[in-house]
Amino acid sequence: MVAPEPIFEPRGTPFSVVGRLKALSDMGIGVDLVTYPMGENVCLPGVRFIRIPAVPGIRKIKIGPSFQKIPLDFLLMICTLRQLFLGSYDLIHTHEEAGFWGTLFSRWFGVPHIYDMHSSLPQQLRNFEFTQSGTVRRIFESMESWVLKYASAVITICPDLEQHVARLFPERGSVLIENVVDYGTVFGEQDRSAEIKNALKLKGKKVALYTGTLEPYQGLDLLIESAVHVIRKNPNVVFLIVGGHREQVGLYRRKAEQAGVNNHVIFTGQVKPQEINSYIGCADVLVTPRISGTNTPLKIYAYLRSGVPIVATRILTHTQVLDASVACLAEADPHAFAEGVNRVLDDSAYRNALVKKAAALADAEYSYTVYLSRFRHAMNMALERGI
Repeated sequence: MVAPEPIFEPRGTPFSVVGRLKALSDMGIGVDLVTYPMGENVCLPGVRFIRIPAVPGIRKIKIGPSFQKIPLDFLLMICTLRQLFLGSYDLIHTHEEAGFWGTLFSRWFGVPHIYDMHSSLPQQLRNFEFTQSGTVRRIFESMESWVLKYASAVITICPDLEQHVARLFPERGSVLIENVVDYGTVFGEQDRSAEIKNALKLKGKKVALYTGTLEPYQGLDLLIESAVHVIRKNPNVVFLIVGGHREQVGLYRRKAEQAGVNNHVIFTGQVKPQEINSYIGCADVLVTPRISGTNTPLKIYAYLRSGVPIVATRILTHTQVLDASVACLAEADPHAFAEGVNRVLDDSAYRNALVKKAAALADAEYSYTVYLSRFRHAMNMALERGI
């Protein structure tokens, strides 16, 4: 397996990679993971971490495309090639841009290749405003099409990507595997919710919880603006924001002060993955105010099975999984989002109905049993098709 990511850091694709590793480990399949030098090893039976050398001056990798990834990816490609010469592998499983050389090496070595598509890379160039060059985007579009055409099997993580592959290559298709893994089972966890409530003085408060990164597309500006309107109606509400690097936390803390809600907003910064469920255990409502994107946030699946009601913006990234029966969907507007939060907090019958339907959906569509079944199908497809 080849992952051009810091494995493990608590963010989207690294979580997904760890989920794949857990599944393979649970199936008794040995894995050599070739990855970046940064990140923490994850202890899973049968999984071996092989890290490329550190590149001087590169200590962290931001989310999305970056020039820092170029030297790291070159070393990752060389390391992939070395492993294929040294080892005898049944499958090559690549993530994101590693699919480019994974497709090539698959044909050189005669080893079937699974491409794990976490996003459309040309779309990422646009979304993160990495380049304005139409030529660069067209090159990436051609390279992505080449990977999708010649990969032995393609895994997609959300319906939008599944449809994207179907539009380009309807005869080949993909296997949709949503990231439903309970990461508490990977990292181990203890219920610390009572301790957290005491430490953060949450007793007697209504807690609206956000977990995740603090990137602009996550909608933290929208959340802070909506907090103003929520607090006017429910003055005992606290917005608990879990995640983010120190600089990002500082930025949004200043924005909360400017909005006059700093006494109602608590920032924790990044916490350990095994603590997330404890924070969810402190919550009265879970909020996901994302304002753009098409990939379903990983946390949505944990939220569905949490027993806590969800308020989410009514955009594709959410609505391809959520509907109005399992979550309160609000327009991406501070007033509308605030109305959604207040409705969930004030209407116990509505709240209970959402939670009940969400749990049923999680059990039926997004269980770990379904995840394993689809993963096995993807591997069998790759082995049967060959190169």
